[in-house]
Amino acid sequence: MTTFNTSTTRRHFLAALGAAAVSKPFSVFAQNDRPISFILPVGPGSGVDTIVRAAGPALSKALKHTVVIENKPGAGGILGTSALVKSVADGFTLSVVSNNHVIFPSVYKSLPFDPIADITPISVIGSTPLLLVVNPRKLPVANVQELIAALKKRPGEYNFASSGNGTILHLAAEMFVDQANVQARHIPYKGVGPMITDLLGGQVDFGVLSLPSILAHLQSGGLRAVGMGSKTRASAMPDLPTLAEQGLPDYDMAGWFAVVGPAGLPEAKVKEIYAAFTEAFNAPDVQKSMKTQGNTIQMMPPEDTARYFQSELNKYAAVVKSAGIELQ
Repeated sequence: MTTFNTSTTRRHFLAALGAAAVSKPFSVFAQNDRPISFILPVGPGSGVDTIVRAAGPALSKALKHTVVIENKPGAGGILGTSALVKSVADGFTLSVVSNNHVIFPSVYKSLPFDPIADITPISVIGSTPLLLVVNPRKLPVANVQELIAALKKRPGEYNFASSGNGTILHLAAEMFVDQANVQARHIPYKGVGPMITDLLGGQVDFGVLSLPSILAHLQSGGLRAVGMGSKTRASAMPDLPTLAEQGLPDYDMAGWFAVVGPAGLPEAKVKEIYAAFTEAFNAPDVQKSMKTQGNTIQMMPPEDTARYFQSELNKYAAVVKSAGIELQ
């Protein structure tokens, strides 16, 4: 659990980031108020976790309350979201979710909640690049076509990792395998952290990950990015071509992240939270951090967010069907 408050200094913030980087918990003394809990349905080090932690002090300042981050990973995000939907709709329990939230109905036969009816959409905050990456020692390839050639040379012998069955990272990798017409074995993990650990260790060969979660490993050479998932290149990695540019013209997959609350959140509270997030993500320090991570911030109003969730739910149902992913 991580706490940010309105008096968090730059020194505290830098210390917090350093602690998060080595996966050790830390705390900042909170002011005497009622905290706002952010239940993140992901583990430490994931894209969403990295984004929210970077914005934590600015969010605390804008919301005028201490912000407490609680990671509740498991079942691709279902455990954390289950905790959110059971909370009181008073604005003191929120969550930041990803594409996974609207993929659930397409990959699970039953869910303990309705991903549309049981939450209050507040805002899609922005998008984050998804990269096709390899362990360069296991797959010494420099681009997508070299990766495809290696996989076709030894069909079914290589494997790819995901953060869990039916997650956006699973779908993105399956889409690559399908469109490249190659064979590879899927190895699901319980979250991004263990997935990255085994990619670095060579237990798995390739996968799709968000840029914020692997930036340090790309810089160190532990992992190598061979293609960008979105239709356009990311400003943080302008020299990395997209998969579409490298022979897969129909490939288009990016991550997004959104703030939500439990169902029944009052309209006035929704507007208040939306305004606070807009202020926080426009703060210079946060803007700089988001640019470094390659994220694009474009706050979507609450009413548009509700429609977007429904359209994305329909979109991923078609992706799951095309990839032939079995229901869990």
